[in-house]
Amino acid sequence: MDSDDSLPRRANDPLVALLAQDLSPLSIAELDARIAALEGEIARTRARINAATDQRASADALFRR
Repeated sequence: MDSDDSLPRRANDPLVALLAQDLSPLSIAELDARIAALEGEIARTRARINAATDQRASADALFRR
């Protein structure tokens, strides 16, 4: 399996552009800021997953009655 197999397939996907960005010209401070931003996005994404999971569980419980 290629490491790119799990990436989105849309040509204009921002994640693909982010992963392809050359990091070598960035300073340590810029890299630290990038990591902080990505960690924030990970937290936001996990929160959305949790909310969707909770909503699905609530709907499943409602219709099982």
